[in-house]
Amino acid sequence: MSNIIAIVGRPNVGKSTLFNRLVKRREAIVDSVSGVTRDRHYGKSEWCGKEFSVIDTGGYVVGSDDIFEEEIRKQVQLAIDEADIILFVVDVEQGITPMDDAVAKLLRQVKKPLFIAVNKVDNAMRDADAVEFYNLGLGDYFTISSINGSGTGELLDAIIEEIPAPAEGENMEDELPRFAVVGRPNAGKSSFINALIGEDRNIVTDIAGTTRDTIDTKYNRFGFDFNLVDTAGIRKKSKVKEDLEFYSVMRAVRAIEHCDVAIIMVDATRGFEGQDEKIFWLAEKNRKGVVILINKWDLVEKETNTMRDFERLIREKIAPFTDVPIIFISALTKQRIFKAIETAVEVFENKKRRIPTSKLNETMLEIIQHNPPPATKGKFIKVKYCMQLPTQTPQFVFFANLPQYVKDPYRRFVENKLREHYSFTGVPMSIYFRQK
Repeated sequence: MSNIIAIVGRPNVGKSTLFNRLVKRREAIVDSVSGVTRDRHYGKSEWCGKEFSVIDTGGYVVGSDDIFEEEIRKQVQLAIDEADIILFVVDVEQGITPMDDAVAKLLRQVKKPLFIAVNKVDNAMRDADAVEFYNLGLGDYFTISSINGSGTGELLDAIIEEIPAPAEGENMEDELPRFAVVGRPNAGKSSFINALIGEDRNIVTDIAGTTRDTIDTKYNRFGFDFNLVDTAGIRKKSKVKEDLEFYSVMRAVRAIEHCDVAIIMVDATRGFEGQDEKIFWLAEKNRKGVVILINKWDLVEKETNTMRDFERLIREKIAPFTDVPIIFISALTKQRIFKAIETAVEVFENKKRRIPTSKLNETMLEIIQHNPPPATKGKFIKVKYCMQLPTQTPQFVFFANLPQYVKDPYRRFVENKLREHYSFTGVPMSIYFRQK
């Protein structure tokens, strides 16, 4: 089960403020003017060892003059359809409004875990006023103040009760690695899988959003054995572009959370756009292996350095995580599609790679001795020992006398040296400095 939480509600109840608090970053714009959030925001959060994705939707409105009203309503409906848990935010200052009733009517039909957060409750009088929200007919509620965090701990405690704990050896249950083919609608994901398996298993048309559901395909050829996951665009071809992109990201979140390697398909005729970049960072935040495929390369007019310049622009956008394979393919002509799969298998092997502690110390301590961390406040940092942690993704800890003085540039230097000496291409890496 994916753990996707959708924050819904009418405008100006504090959804974006709560979203920022959950993801611990100021990603969503917050303003007292209603309707600021028209686009969607999505991020990763964690509470008591359980991770989940959070989707911030635009405010649900009915009968306004806002030309975005219809689009926002569609996106809220899509979020409700795709999320595993719904968080309905209301405002204690204004009480129950007709728009709250409209959202509640929508939510009564949903057979998913539902939580009501009565926001802006920052004193005892407002706590008493919150009783009114029992009238929504959706059961119990939680009083919170998203701006200062009051009550959010109790809310999250209840939410994570609905999230299953990660089982030990979870990936061992399914022996076959999972490669999720994700990307913008109409980038050629289904065509790529059809070309690999040699049959038209997945429907392909020129209309973006043809694929409606996530489809697993077992691939067992040329010595490879894994599951390919084709991700969906939208449910109906009549949906507009805004819906299409939103639904695509929702599906990408779901597919990325349960895959080992994310194969990000990019349409060469459109370039590496903002949506592709967001999907890349979703994979990176989820600590998944990444391979970027530039599809429809046969349709691009080429000069001497076209491929080199295209690749350079992508690496600039994904910096500092630039150790990612980028392959130019054509699903239609089958150009380099098998190289793409070989690379994905290599990235999967890199993700599982374990470096013996003795070998790691022999290599890295010598490098650090010749290039020690810069002295801070006249104090010299000495690294005595290092080891790889027993985690599902590469994580390394270096024990030093003054770890608090090690800055990010030096962490990146150490990461680059690890990548230089050991093959971790396509895999996010974490470097920690701890007290000896």
